[in-house]
Amino acid sequence: MNQYLLSIYQPDGPAPEPEVLEPIMRELSILNEEMQAAGVWVFAAGLHPPETATVLKASNDEVLVTDGPFTEGKEHLGGFTVIEVEDLDAALSWGRRLATVLKPLSIEVRPFAG
Repeated sequence: MNQYLLSIYQPDGPAPEPEVLEPIMRELSILNEEMQAAGVWVFAAGLHPPETATVLKASNDEVLVTDGPFTEGKEHLGGFTVIEVEDLDAALSWGRRLATVLKPLSIEVRPFAG
């Protein structure tokens, strides 16, 4: 079995209004329950907005600490799910289901190394 990261990318800006977000979160909860029942779900979490990030970068003997995201862009990592499945095709199948629930957000499917 292989582990895959299903990364959820969302546009910068405020979260959708509750009447938009609540049905999406219900569908996401149902999908997470299906993944758990299928035995593929390992871990999932949402993240706070990118402005809550702290970036650490070592240079020589110092570590520079910077508030905010590592890069500025139009999208940021909003959450993720880790699954354990037989192969990439199975990971893509779950990724497609996640993309359908979270449309129009992008889902990146990436295998863990090792």
